[in-house]
Amino acid sequence: MVNPDIQGKTYPPTPPYLVGREKVREFARAVLSESPLHHDPEVARAAGYADVVAPPTFAIVVQDLTLQQLLADDAAAVDFSRVVHGDQRFSYSRPIVAGDELSGVMTVTSVKQLGGNSMVTSSTEVSDVAGAHVVTAVSTLVVRAEEAA
Repeated sequence: MVNPDIQGKTYPPTPPYLVGREKVREFARAVLSESPLHHDPEVARAAGYADVVAPPTFAIVVQDLTLQQLLADDAAAVDFSRVVHGDQRFSYSRPIVAGDELSGVMTVTSVKQLGGNSMVTSSTEVSDVAGAHVVTAVSTLVVRAEEAA
């Protein structure tokens, strides 16, 4: 069972993650996005962006760095082998583009018990190096109950 005392805990900022053009292209291919904004810097610049634009779900790359903090926190008692991703949402101030340096700060917003399972909801505020908000990523992890012996 996940420790309910982690509700409200905020983890330190992650080191800056430099968004690379090829990483954006690879991610776009992985999610089957064919938009030229994700692949062609000239098309992205013509649309007013500094470089290729990451697909909306790309923020999970930075959010994952914050989730690793939670999983490494012995006090949280999250058994990753029992984790199922329950929900994911993103709220953007602006798109992520190649060349951005992003850092995330995660807060555990809720820990609930439901049928022996733990539901852990966290909110990650992703900002650029100037400290400007880029996206808030909210996810819920379901930590399945241990099976009775």
